[in-house]
Amino acid sequence: MGMIDFTPLFRSTVGFDRLPSLLDDVMRRETVDNYPPYDILKTGENSYRITMAVAGFAPEDITVTAQPNLLVIAGQKQAQDNLQYLYRGLALRAFERRFNLDDYMEVKSASMENGLLSLELAREVPEAMKPHTIQIGGTPQQKTIEGEKAA
Repeated sequence: MGMIDFTPLFRSTVGFDRLPSLLDDVMRRETVDNYPPYDILKTGENSYRITMAVAGFAPEDITVTAQPNLLVIAGQKQAQDNLQYLYRGLALRAFERRFNLDDYMEVKSASMENGLLSLELAREVPEAMKPHTIQIGGTPQQKTIEGEKAA
């Protein structure tokens, strides 16, 4: 698969430094592992829920790690050497699922019921980062460099 030129996109954007690496990561994934299956649901204007089917895993077998712009959910079933299976059809293999998160996205809670792991996420933009009106004043004052006269 060839590289895509995103130059036209960047002509009209400012500060999207992470976008090329995110798009590159998506394009590099050659094989898609759908284990364990999951849903992403938008529950409100700025809230989401990730629900993952983790039947057979206990809460202590799963770790949820939130980092800036990244959520990692990993599971590893503890080995039980004293069990002898005649047939093993449940997929209890170890997994790691990564979700790239938008800025200011936070995991609010995690719960597990009936083999489903649910994570509640919300975007909470700090007050200082919310849109605000910029007042337009007069011309900026020109500073003089020491030893030079102002024009």
